[in-house]
Amino acid sequence: MIRIDSVTKRYPDGTVAVDRLSLEIPDRSITVLVGPSGCGKTTTLRMINRMVEPSEGTILIDGVDSRQQPVNTLRRSMGYVIQNAGLFQHRTILDNIATVPRMLGWGKEKSRARARELMERVGLDGTLAKRYPYQLSGGQQQRVGVARALAADPPVLLMDEPFSAVDPVVRKGLQDELLRIQDELGKTIVFVTHDIDEAVKLGTTVAVLRTGGKLAQFAPPAELLSRPADDFVEDFLGADRGIRRLSFFPAAGLELLTTPVVAVDATAERIAEAGAADTPYLLVTDADGRPLGWSEPRDLTAGAITADRLLPYGRPFVAGTDSLRSALDCAVLSPTGWAVAVDASGRATGVVSQQVIAEAIRGAHARIGADAARDADTEPDDGKARKVAP
Repeated sequence: MIRIDSVTKRYPDGTVAVDRLSLEIPDRSITVLVGPSGCGKTTTLRMINRMVEPSEGTILIDGVDSRQQPVNTLRRSMGYVIQNAGLFQHRTILDNIATVPRMLGWGKEKSRARARELMERVGLDGTLAKRYPYQLSGGQQQRVGVARALAADPPVLLMDEPFSAVDPVVRKGLQDELLRIQDELGKTIVFVTHDIDEAVKLGTTVAVLRTGGKLAQFAPPAELLSRPADDFVEDFLGADRGIRRLSFFPAAGLELLTTPVVAVDATAERIAEAGAADTPYLLVTDADGRPLGWSEPRDLTAGAITADRLLPYGRPFVAGTDSLRSALDCAVLSPTGWAVAVDASGRATGVVSQQVIAEAIRGAHARIGADAARDADTEPDDGKARKVAP
């Protein structure tokens, strides 16, 4: 565990970047530091590996004061990933990744073997090994940066806005890759970002900092979204925090309708059966069951269904793994107001209306309220204040 105990960073001109900050960062989790510019996020991160020295307070790594270790030993025990990766432009990708193992005295072949292993783990094609950073895309360079930070298998990984310089599509892929790697390796990760959506997606816990390095709230994402500590946190989360909160409600329990789903080669009888259901539109799929688009029942004729005459279906959601936020988004994007559910292979498993999704959201809120009330009733009354579940 990393414990930050009443840490302050004050510069010679009197500027206070971090003010009496106290945090306990649990092992094998992702702790995200988020907040506006000037709130001390990066300064806090750099004090953990002593790139910046605290003015007051202590930082304990597994109970040991970080100042008791030689600074180079401390830094080599932690992976560090920054924006734009910070790669050595004169070294190949393989040798970039092998940097820290070589500094620790590993042999060249052992270091390069570890680098090849990590290239595969972070999703980099092995054919890139002998290329140089300038020959890679921004997203590929960030993957190299993550691989380099993991090369010596450090227990702690520090990440300073590592994905902020890439486009949204690449950024989502990198976020998903980090979550996958964390699920496999279980590192203690401290992640800095200014993007609340990224913080909510990645964080096991999220620390919201105010300008001047003061802690405003430290909580799991679901609690942060449901119970902001004050007006500052609520404003920082934004007006759509209720929509973000739906990310924590699974879509697995939605009641899907399968009758309104017809194949492009459906018979007249099948189309008539589907059209008799109480739905305004039918979802047409290809012969393999993948969605093509929507049509009103009266516009369908057996043997004459063509994709160019269908309404777009927006995008589908995976009922078994996606959230109610994804399902609602799919319904909103669909011109019919109905969302399409698919399985992991992309085959349609049913459709669901906005009304049913709204009922599921109300049900989720009711269950959370009931659970919180039950927990409050079963806790011993010792006079101490307690947290309520989000």
